[in-house]
Amino acid sequence: MDTVAITQQLHALRDRMDWQRFHNPKNLAMAASVEMAELVECFQWLSDAQARELNAAQLEACGEEIADVVLYLLLLCAELKLDMPSIVADKLAKNAARWPEPKA
Repeated sequence: MDTVAITQQLHALRDRMDWQRFHNPKNLAMAASVEMAELVECFQWLSDAQARELNAAQLEACGEEIADVVLYLLLLCAELKLDMPSIVADKLAKNAARWPEPKA
């Protein structure tokens, strides 16, 4: 995923729609949280088995909500001057160090 190109597209839309005044870190974090709640709603009242066997419409709805979350997080990273691929890689490395593979 080319996060730079996606962020440029997001900024072009933001600028065209005059939304930049709303795109501060607090609002973007809240918007991502709302979209995450909409993703959770896709699974509300489903059993574990049902959640793993979504139909095409359910998968499409989940995909749209996941995309919304990611897009808001990309905008948040841009506002905070964070590089998403770098911070994700750093977190994965920290997790690997925190929970190393068991020795055989």
